[in-house]
Amino acid sequence: MLRVFLLILGLIPVGAIAQERLSADAFDRLTQGKTYYYSSGGRPYGAEEYLENRRVRWSFLDGQCMDGRWWEDGDQICFVYEDHPDDPHCWSFRHGPGGLEAQFENDPTGRQLYEVETSNEPLHCLGPKIGA
Repeated sequence: MLRVFLLILGLIPVGAIAQERLSADAFDRLTQGKTYYYSSGGRPYGAEEYLENRRVRWSFLDGQCMDGRWWEDGDQICFVYEDHPDDPHCWSFRHGPGGLEAQFENDPTGRQLYEVETSNEPLHCLGPKIGA
C-alpha cells in the first residue's frame, strides 16, 4: 500500500502541492534587515530592502529607489510606495524550493517573483537627479 501511495505522490507535479502562505509575522522575521533580489520569468526583476517598522525600499535595479511600507491584509502582504501612496500592491509569499516566492494577488494570473539572492547589505540607490 505504501508503494502505491509513493508512486502516486511521485506523479503529482511539485507545483501542485500547496505551499502555505507566510503570515505577516513570519514574513517580517524572515525579511527584516535584509535585501532580497527577485527574478520573474527567469530574468532579473528588482530588489527590496526590508527595514524596521514594516518599511521598505524598492528598486527595479536601475539605481532609482522608492520608499514604501507594508501591512497585512488577510493572508496577503500589501505594499504602497511614495510615488503611488494610494495604490496598494498585494502579494502572497511562500517558501519555495529555491527560496521566497511571491504571487501578485491584484491579478492572480499575473506576475510571480522568485528570490535569487539575499543580502545583508542595503540597496544601492543613486542620489536625486539634479538639473533634469
